[in-house]
Amino acid sequence: MNGSEVMTAQRIEDAATSEQKSARKTGSSVADFLFRKGTGVVAFIVAATLLAIMVSLIIEGWQALHTFGWKFLVTSTWDPVTNVYGALVFIVGTLVSSAIAMLIAVPVSFGIALFISELSPRWLRGPISALIELLAAIPSIIYGMWGLLVFAPRFAQIEPWINDHLGAIPWIGVLFQGPPMGIGLLTAGIVLAIMVIPFIASIMRDVFMITPPALKESAYALGATTWEVARYVILPFTRTAVTGGIFLGLGRALGETMAVTFIIGNANNLSASLLMPGSSIASVIANEFTEATTSLYKSSLLALGLILFVITLIVLALAKLLLLRLDASMEGRKS
Repeated sequence: MNGSEVMTAQRIEDAATSEQKSARKTGSSVADFLFRKGTGVVAFIVAATLLAIMVSLIIEGWQALHTFGWKFLVTSTWDPVTNVYGALVFIVGTLVSSAIAMLIAVPVSFGIALFISELSPRWLRGPISALIELLAAIPSIIYGMWGLLVFAPRFAQIEPWINDHLGAIPWIGVLFQGPPMGIGLLTAGIVLAIMVIPFIASIMRDVFMITPPALKESAYALGATTWEVARYVILPFTRTAVTGGIFLGLGRALGETMAVTFIIGNANNLSASLLMPGSSIASVIANEFTEATTSLYKSSLLALGLILFVITLIVLALAKLLLLRLDASMEGRKS
């Protein structure tokens, strides 16, 4: 083969290679285009679904909102016989039970996550993590049945002690006075805390585990204790994710239905005591939706659903705002 033939063969080979690269680039561009458009469509579907839910709740609940106006939010009367409805009892019950749950769940979740990531032997981390995640897989109705049949009767035996000791404290004692029935806002809050602990603890554990070892080892080398490392190293490094996990648990607590329905008592009245029965937005909808025989009754229940939807959106918006402020403060410290 002479030189010209070699050069011709080389040119043919180069042309083929160039065509292959061009084909790969074209295929990659098409795949990238389809991926971007596909993810955009999915995001649009989610946003459209959210908007459709809100619009449908507004339409279906408009009769109640138009009939009672803003008084629907501040009236505690809920009387299907006279067709007079107010959401105050259920709003208070939802917020109070969720607040109790978060007051219990956040420190417990932090302790669990810190133990797994920093204090637990390596061989014990896997089993404990699996048990925590198993709690998240238990259906809410099982929590409700356990709370009603197992926890509430035993909690009723503790309530006299709560009355005698916590109920005697000035100012806050009124929160812990009442008959020992076992069911009520405090019981619902405790069971809700057990339900949201797996979600918050799992997120905290994961972010604690990815904290750079060099940061923690440097703190330990300077003589810091485990608590000081957690407070001054781990939490500042992971606070954005930790905050997101806490608000995720709060969203779960606000919308919980079946477990709360079993143990909150389902009483349509306001009481200063946490030991007294109450009701939440989700529980009253679950209890009374099949009994809504009039259009105003059904509209009032759907208006309650709209209120819960708005409360959840406000919580998520506050979480996003807090995360943005945390990020801004971190950027300010770096600069």
